[in-house]
Amino acid sequence: MTLYRGTPSRIRTRSAYALAGLGYANAVTGRRAEAQKLLDQLNQLSKQEYVPAVFRAQIYAGLGEKDQAFEWLEKSYEDRSIANLAEIKVDPQFDPLRSDPRFQDLLRRLNLPQ
Repeated sequence: MTLYRGTPSRIRTRSAYALAGLGYANAVTGRRAEAQKLLDQLNQLSKQEYVPAVFRAQIYAGLGEKDQAFEWLEKSYEDRSIANLAEIKVDPQFDPLRSDPRFQDLLRRLNLPQ
């Protein structure tokens, strides 16, 4: 499978889910600038439609920017879009956050066994 190498604006679909997945892939493969561009594109898209906060959290987790990842996870918790966050307990994209006490606290508040 070839990773997307074009500019983010050339993505055929402007799906927030697709942008987040691509942003995470770029982040974990060391393409920080591309990941940031996709974050910017998610921010622009959020002005037109709802973009779940967890999508930004996953990109920041991939970038190793834990504080920003937790900021977006908290926003997701606060705006009650947390329903899809139950998967964070097992999603490998959030592995870099698991050892942080904030992650355990979030699991506790979600009533997920730790």
